[in-house]
Order: sequence, then C-alpha cells, then structure tokens
Amino acid sequence: MPNLLKKWVESDDRVVKRLGKIADKVLAYADEYDALSDEALQAKTPEFKERLKNGETLDDILPEAFATAREGAKRVLGLYPFRVQVIGGIALHEGNIAEMKTGEGKTLTATMPVYLNALAGKGVHVVTVNEYLSERDATEMGELYNWLGLTVGLNVSAKDSDQKREAYNSDITYTTNSELGFDYLRDNMVVYKEQMVQRPLNYAIVDEVDSILIDEARTPLIISGGAQQSTGLYIRADRFVKTLSEDVDYKIDWPTKTAALTDVGIEKAEKTFNLENLYDTENTALTHHLDQALRANYIMLNDIDYMVQDGEVLIVDQNTGRAMQGRRYSDGLHQAIEAKEGVEIQDESQTMANITYQNFFRMYEKLAGMTGTAKTEEEEFREIYNMQVITIPTNKPVIRKDQPDLLYPTLEAKFNAVADDIERRHRKGQPVLVGTVAIESSERLSQLLDERQIPHTVLNAKNNSREAEIVTNAGQQGAVTIATNMAGRGTDIKLGPGVRELGGLCVLGTERHESRRIDNQLRGRSGRQGDPGETQFYLSLEDDLMKRFGSDRIKQVLKSLRLDDDEQVIKSRMVSRQVESAQKRVEGNNYDTRKQTLQYDDVMREQREVIYKQRQQVIDETESLKPVLMAMIQRTINRNVDAHTQGAQSEWDLQAITDYVLANLASEDKFKKADIENKSIDEIKQVLMGLVEANYDAKKEQLNDDQQMLEFEKVVILRVVDSLWTDHIDAMDQLRQSIGLRGYGQMNPLVEYQEEGYRMFEEMIATIDENTTRLFMKAEIRQNIKR
Repeated sequence: MPNLLKKWVESDDRVVKRLGKIADKVLAYADEYDALSDEALQAKTPEFKERLKNGETLDDILPEAFATAREGAKRVLGLYPFRVQVIGGIALHEGNIAEMKTGEGKTLTATMPVYLNALAGKGVHVVTVNEYLSERDATEMGELYNWLGLTVGLNVSAKDSDQKREAYNSDITYTTNSELGFDYLRDNMVVYKEQMVQRPLNYAIVDEVDSILIDEARTPLIISGGAQQSTGLYIRADRFVKTLSEDVDYKIDWPTKTAALTDVGIEKAEKTFNLENLYDTENTALTHHLDQALRANYIMLNDIDYMVQDGEVLIVDQNTGRAMQGRRYSDGLHQAIEAKEGVEIQDESQTMANITYQNFFRMYEKLAGMTGTAKTEEEEFREIYNMQVITIPTNKPVIRKDQPDLLYPTLEAKFNAVADDIERRHRKGQPVLVGTVAIESSERLSQLLDERQIPHTVLNAKNNSREAEIVTNAGQQGAVTIATNMAGRGTDIKLGPGVRELGGLCVLGTERHESRRIDNQLRGRSGRQGDPGETQFYLSLEDDLMKRFGSDRIKQVLKSLRLDDDEQVIKSRMVSRQVESAQKRVEGNNYDTRKQTLQYDDVMREQREVIYKQRQQVIDETESLKPVLMAMIQRTINRNVDAHTQGAQSEWDLQAITDYVLANLASEDKFKKADIENKSIDEIKQVLMGLVEANYDAKKEQLNDDQQMLEFEKVVILRVVDSLWTDHIDAMDQLRQSIGLRGYGQMNPLVEYQEEGYRMFEEMIATIDENTTRLFMKAEIRQNIKR
C-alpha cells in the first residue's frame, strides 16, 4: 500500500496538474500584455527588479514575469510559447528536469525561467553540450533578453580572462559544461582577486541534461601541469647533500622522520648555489628539493623503504615487504631517491586541480535541466542531484509508429536489410535518417549505398556548425542521412514540403545502444509536433550489446525456428523486451561506476572546500593576515615542543627544540638553548612565540607599509598552500589508484580511502603550518614583493 501511495504522490500527473494551475495564471495575462506598447512591456523589467528589492519573491512575480517573457518572445522572435511550454518553464524554475519530446521547443521554454531568475541579478547560466549551440542560443535568444533590458554573455574557450569575466557578469551567460568547470578550478588557482572570472554559482539550466550530468559524469575535470621539476635540480640537490655531515650541516629527528639543515648547512647551501638568502620566497623550489634530497639520502633506506630493480625505484610495502608496482612517492621524493640511486629520473605530470561534474553542479544554489530523455535515469537524478524528472505532455499527440525490433543472424544480413529498406523508401521520396552506434558502421553502410547509387550524407559527430546544417536538412524529400546516434542533439528536423504525405521522417537504428536513453533520443528525431513518422531498429546476434548481454533465450528461440537462411528474420516484441532488460543491466553497471566515482570524489570535495574557502579568505583580506599567520606558527611551535617534552622534565630533549628553533625560527644571535632551560612547557612556547612576535614587528618596521606587509603575508601563505595542495591532490590520486587492492584483504577500499585521505589531509595542513612558519621567519623582506 505505501508504494501505491508513494507512486500516487510522486506521479507526474499530479505535478503537471499543479504546474498547470500556475500556467493558467500566466496565460490569464495574455490579453492584457498583448495590449501593452513595446515601451510599457519593456518597463516591466525595472518594475520587477524593484519589487524584488522590496521583499517580493521570484515565486510572487512568476505569473507576470513569465507572461512578459512570453509576450516578448512573440514580438521579438515571432514565437509564442504554448501552455505546455509554460508548464515546462515552471518545472525548470522549481529546480527540476523538464522531460520534453524533441521538437517541443525546449530552447523557447527556457526563456521564461531564465528571464525570471535573471531579474534577481545573481546571474543565470544556460549550459549546452557544445560551443556551437551556446553561440546559436546566445545569439537567437539574446535578442529577446536584450529587448527586455537584460545583458547576455557568451563564455567560450577562445576568450581571455577579461572577456570571460564580462560574460559571467552578464545577467545571463551561455556556456558549455566543461568551460564552466575549468573556469571554476582556474578561479581557485589565481593569486589576485581581480583575476577571478566567475561570480558565486546561483542558478543553472542544463540543456541535454542527461548527456552532461550522466554520460559525461564518469570522467572528472582535471587541470594538470607537467610537473615543474627539472631533472637538473634533483641531481644538483642530491650532489650537494651528499657532501654534508650529520650534526654539523644537518640534524635528523628520527621520531618525526625529518631532516633539517643547521645554520652551517644553510651557509654552505647559500655559497654552493650562489644565493644571498636560501629561504627567500624566490628559492622555494630549491629549498623543497634540498629537503627531499636530505630525506632521500639520510632517512629513506634502500631495501627497507624502497628497492632498486632493473633501474627502477620501487616502494616497499611496510606491511607485506613486497614491492608496490606502479606506486610512486609524491612531492618529488621519488625523483630525489632516483637521483640518489643514480637511476633515470622520471617526469611526472601533476594533477593541479580536479572535480567531478556531479560535485561541480551540486554547488549551484538551484539547478534545473531539460532533455527529451531522462525518465530512465530518474533515480540517479533524484539521488545525486535532488532533481525530479517531470514528463511534460506534448503540445500535439505523438502519431509516430515505433515498429518492433528486427533481429538477423549476422551483421551482413542486417546491413543488407537496412540498405534494402533505405532504397525502397528513397524511391518514393521519404526522407530517412539512419542512426549508427559507431563510425565504422556508418562507413560500412555508406559503402553499400554507394554501390546502389543512392545519394546520401554521412555525418560522424564532430559537433560543428556543419553538423547542425546536415541534421536540419534531413527532413527534406528524398534526403538520406547517416549519423551517429547522438549527432545533432539540440537541432530540430523540420519536414520539407510534401513529406507529411509520404509518411514523415523515417528513423532507422542499425543497432541498439547500451543506454535506452540514446535509442529514445534517436527515435525522438521523428514525429515532432504531431508530425507523422516511423522508427525501426535492426539488430543482429553479432552486435556488441547482443554478444555481451544477448540472452540465451533469444538464441533458443532462433534454434527452435531453425533459422539458417540469412534472409530470415525475427520480428517480435519479445526480442525488444530481452534487449531492453540487457540495456537495464548495462545502465545499472554504469550508474554504479558513476556513483563510486562520486563517493571517492566526496572525500576530496570536503578537503577542496576547506582549502578553497581558506584560500579565498587570504585573497580577499584587505587589512592584515597576522592573526592567520600567528595561529599557524603557534600550532607549529606547539607540535614541536610537545613532541620533545614527553615524560619527566629530565627526559625532555631541549637540544632538539633548540635545533628546530635555529633551523626554522631564529638565528644564533637571537636564541640560545639556555633561554628555554628550567622552564615549563607553556613557558617554552611563550619564549618561542616571543621570538616570532619580535621577528614580525621587525619585518613590519622594515617595510613601513601595511599594504606591503599584507602582500608579503599573502605571498608566503599562497606559495606554500598552492604547492602542497597540488602535491596532496597528486598523492590522493595515487592513493585512489592503489586502494582497490585492499579489497583483496577483506577491507572496504572506500572506507580505507576515506580514513587514509583524512590522515593525509591532516598531515598536509600540519606541513602547511610548518612551511609557512619557516618561510615567513627566514625570508628577508624586500619592497614591491609580488605574488
């Protein structure tokens, strides 16, 4: 009973009925707005903005705003949205998916919610699958928005930062999903606020939402840079540290497995590398290489931590003692060991930023989408994006005939049958659109048609303006078009003169796709707006889907019918049902893959949000970052003092604390071991923080300019954070690739990844504190420092 109730509560009919009542309020304004002059209609935009400022909500003004956009479309575009389009528009405004059949005018439907939401001034993004569609829609629909007094921007990859910023600052921005995601990642890598291009993510309408949020969601967006590490620097750093002596030039802290140069070591380094100050912000890369070379030479032990085999450094798993094939130490440590062992130093490309489409689009305040095919993925949209799929009724009944699938024993028999069908229809002038899954099939069929001298156009999806032109002409009398199933999405096929009488457009599918959605997408090319049409799928037992999931039941049926003659064919609803159940299995597998990608990225999402938010605070700061810096230094001092003051006071290692202070906080003329003798833990921490305060004041006095001091603080923090965050992403990437193996040890890889990832993140935060402390305390101040 509860299931029936749930179905009834969630059924599209109920939702459409509710939306229909709101749509009727919109239609009620039709005559009144028709009577308004152009100027009076255009004056509605400032009036609505004023009402929103005075406390009305978007829902309050929806009927009038939709009616304004509707009337505007009639005057500017010569198109007047139907009632069903108004219903679709309300579904989009409420943050849901409007499933509207091909040819029902999704682009026009979107103008109403786009106009309404743009009035709030926070920006509306209309997201399309390719730049051609973005440009087309921005130009065509832009006329309407401009006429109504709103600004429209187009964001494409060819634009520079200033042009992109202008596009994002418009009321309405047309863009592609990949460009949006990459701009977001790049914005979180800039060092000046003025370099950012995006505003906070407010409202997006995603066109062809299933293609973007489902088909493309398996692959995350990644910005990678060739690791900016020169092999030369590894070798120079390695040669230098091999000349050093323990306790004189460097000290090792075994409990924390770290090594640091002493003052003598620092002087040697400055002399060797011809530097005035090793810890200047210019020399961050070199100090990093020296740190790693120290670790590689004096802490990482051959045949214990790693082994060298066939000229390759392999990590040894501490638990099993086995070599971990394919794993590498991150942060340049692996290359430092390669330099130490004299083997070839391998380059690494480094992931600098990454995000999945799921997590990117979930950051919008409100997200909506439209497509002709989303119902089959309803559960995924609800679970991952919290969007409901609402099937919008068609304006006119669909009279297209969808024939049962035809199944042939071999590929050859199938393609011959398709060519026969095309020839028969072409003779009478009926246009035919043939959908293929692969480019190879389209070329094979094209050859067959050439042999029969049937003129045709072949379209392999390369998403350019030529594609739209070919698809647009596919409805003309006698046209034969061969295209991959997804080609021409977002482009309408209108029937040429005399085609209705010939039965409309005929769509032939040469095999079933692994997703039902894409088959439906192909079917939907025919029978738009009440036009006649016909669809037919041709299958063979040698098709990929049939080979992978073709049920034995079909083969049994074929056997019982003793089909050995190539010309014989099965035409049966049972075949269609079997194929559909195979497709459901594939869809289920694909959903699991996407869900797993998302679960792993959720670990990164939390970390990404912490880093990006704190980074933003640093960039936005206008007064001083002293509180932030001091908190970082205080945590570093606390950690180091606590590590060496365990047990009774007589067991404290004050020498280790002294070494740490001299390596990271102060020079010998400012600090002696005697300064912390016979003091409590808190007093030791106070003495060290006193050194820090004095150093800070001296730097401030030296600069004598609060803005320059702030700039110096920003340089120090951003350099350290960006370098370590990049390394952390890389390390998480490697962890992700290797974690699956833990499944064999009866462990849950995801849980292991979450725990290990959390530990690595905590470590990174501690290292950020440490490195910032050292860089800030040791760097010498210069005027006009730049990030």
